[in-house]
Formats: sequence, structure tokens, C-alpha cells
Amino acid sequence: MNPRPGERWEARVLDAAAMEALGARLGRMLRVGDWIALTGPLGAGKTTLVRGLARGLGAGGRVASPTFTLLHVYRGRIPLFHLDLYRLEGEAALADVADPEELAAEGAVAVEWADRAPAWMAADALWVAISGPGGEQGRRVVMEARGPRGRELLAALRAAPAGGDHGDDGEAGGGEDGEGGAQPGGLGPRA
Repeated sequence: MNPRPGERWEARVLDAAAMEALGARLGRMLRVGDWIALTGPLGAGKTTLVRGLARGLGAGGRVASPTFTLLHVYRGRIPLFHLDLYRLEGEAALADVADPEELAAEGAVAVEWADRAPAWMAADALWVAISGPGGEQGRRVVMEARGPRGRELLAALRAAPAGGDHGDDGEAGGGEDGEGGAQPGGLGPRA
């Protein structure tokens, strides 16, 4: 099944700073009950995007992957519940970690390795697939809305200014962290 118009957004993200900036843009739009489902290989940038989500929500402090604890909470404008399912041994193991309805009632939820527990994810989620690690071409980020709120988030992301790193070339640059090289350009959709 092909996504309907407005259900998919794609971009190239050249480095970690641009990935975090994309997360911050999205984080500023999040509200209680929103779900972000992240997929991609090790080192793709999932935790970096979540760091941006937390920053966009105004959360301070260190953001790290909860690989061994499964769940971290970042306090900002609303709480951000960050789960990492990499070491999950079956979807049933999540029952001992958190109730998805309780999490969504209290804040926004970002889940790394969401493809390991798709039935546990909210039906109305924004799925973010990140390819990587990048190199000169960066990472490909594909966001797919699965439900009305996901579509709202994509529409808002398209309309939001990128905070000075927005261009028409569909690429994001900046940062000096050695991941993909800094190139001029902004973050824009590739439809």
C-alpha cells in the first residue's frame, strides 16, 4: 500500500548536528500522547534524534540511549519517555517495563528499535526510519505518518522554519563532529 499524500516526508541529514536540529524541530511540536517510533541500524542516529526531541521540549541534562534500563524520562514542557528496545527479549517483556497507555497519558513517547515491538506501539504514531551511518551523502530519514496525529506532525514539520539551516536542496549540514562532513544547505523534504 502506498502512503497517501501528506503521510510521508523524506530528507538527507548530513551530520549529527543536523539530526539533532531535526529532532528539536519535531520536539517543539510534540504534545502529550504523541508517539515517535524510530528504526534503523546501530549508529544511524536514533539517539541523536531523541536528544533533539528532548532539546525541543526544553529538557536539560544528558540524553543517552536507555539500552540497559529500557526507559529514561526527560522533563521539559511535557515529559518525554525514551525507550530503547534493542535488548528486548520479546514484546511480552515490555509489560514489566511500562504501560503504553499510561506513558501516552503523561507525555510524548520516543521508542528506538520500535520495529522489535510493533504491536506495542500506538496505532497513531510517526515512524522514523533512519539509514546510516552516512558518510558524504549523510543519512536518509524517512518519516511516515500512521494516523491523523502523525499527519499533523508531518504537516507542521513541513511548515516549520528550520532555524537557519533550511534550504531548498533537501539536505542538512552544519556541525563539526566529523559525521558526514559539514556542507552548506538546509533540511528540506524530498517528496
